[in-house]
This record gives sequence, structure tokens and C-alpha cells, in this order.
Amino acid sequence: MTDWARVRADDFAVPADRPLPELVAELSELLRSPDPLVRDGQAYAVLATWIGRDVLSADELVALGDQMVERFGDAEIQARTFAPLILDCIVSAGAYEARWVPPFERWYVGETDLRGQDADLGWLHAVAHGADLLGTFGLHPAVEPVEMLRLGIGRLLTPTTYVLRDMEDDRLSYALALTLTRPELTEVDAIGWLDPAYAGLVLPTEVISPLTTNTLRTLRALYLLVDRGVRLPNGKVAQAPYREQVKTKLADVVAVVNRTYF
Repeated sequence: MTDWARVRADDFAVPADRPLPELVAELSELLRSPDPLVRDGQAYAVLATWIGRDVLSADELVALGDQMVERFGDAEIQARTFAPLILDCIVSAGAYEARWVPPFERWYVGETDLRGQDADLGWLHAVAHGADLLGTFGLHPAVEPVEMLRLGIGRLLTPTTYVLRDMEDDRLSYALALTLTRPELTEVDAIGWLDPAYAGLVLPTEVISPLTTNTLRTLRALYLLVDRGVRLPNGKVAQAPYREQVKTKLADVVAVVNRTYF
């Protein structure tokens, strides 16, 4: 087995003593490790760096992407939640297959283990890691933007006992904001994805549910991003085509739960 800590210390230089496919296969398997130092600090760090540096060929990226898609059905939570991070790197590097989108959608809205950080497993962050990939898909010209908007609100409106933390809501709001910058969105699409939230949220009587808390926090952050502009991965700031209409709809949704303030 390769000493991956040494590889990282050597500025992620590719070891010359083994074929690249063997190295990638080993790193892919280590992404399932329950040890966060191995999974996050070594396997993810090395793979993400190599993908960003174009170490892998186009065919190797697609093969790795297919492996990550299979991980959405893995029995181990850490394997499921690190799959979207690597798939995000792969798509950002220019590889894309339409077959990757449906399994991601099914996993993201259906994942029930939403723990952010576990004392033993380290960072899991299903909502945040999935949001990163959602935003990348949301910007991709081959993906329907309204599909990602509906996925995001679907994730928020799925019943849960978990309250988002560690900026998970901000990462999902950023993904939605990125998607809202797509110029091909119609006005109906740009605001219609919020209809389920408008219909599903209710004025709380006593206890405010995690679902309501998560949705409100995410949509408030989204309002700020839409209002001020969204910083794209290339560093440029973009505006949502229907900025004012989206802001109005977001305010209307938030007002459903906060009638005292509106």
C-alpha cells in the first residue's frame, strides 16, 4: 500500500512505483474508510488534487465517476457522503455523463443520515456535500436548472429530526443561488420551484420543526445571495435573471411562518 501521508507531504506528486489505475483504485477504496484521517485527509485530498491537476485521463474520470455513483447506494454513510465530493471534482474538471444525475437526485432527497460531524467518523455532511454537487450540476449546460432547484427544495422539505449546522444551510443556499443564475430559466421556473415550500410550511403553534428551521435558514441566506449577486467558481459575480421576482417569492415563503414580522 502506498504511503499516502508521504504523497501529500510531497505536494501530491504521483508515485512512480505503481501504475496510475492501481493508485486511483486504492484511493477510491480508501474513500470508504471509517477513519477520517485516511478518508478525508488522505484519499479525498489526493484524489481531489490529482483531478484538479488533470492527472487522470477523460476515460479514467468517467470510470471513477461511475464508481462514485455506485457509492450512493453504499451501506456505509461515509462512503455515500464522500461520493458527491469526488463526483463534484470530476464534473468540475470537465467530465459529465447524464446517467450520473438521477442516482444523485434519488440519494440526495432520500438520505436519512444527515449528521454533520461524528465523533468517530469525522465529517459526514450529506446535505453540504450533496449541495456542492447540486450547485455544479446546476451550472452545467447539460443539466436542466429547474431540476436542481426542485431537488434542493425537495431536500429541505423532506421530514427530518436533524437541524442543519456548520454552514450546511449556507452551502445549499449557495448551490441554489448558482443554479438561479442560469440564463435559460424562465420566470415561471425561477420562482415556481418554491411553490412546495409556500404550500408546505405552516405558522408554528408551539414547537418549530427542524424542517421549518432548515428551510427558513436556507431561504434567508438565498435571499441575500440573490440580492447581492452570486460569486461563481471562476470568481465573477453573476445576477439571477429574475432577481426581483425571486426575492419577492422568497419573502412570501418566509412570511408564511413569520406573519408577526411581515
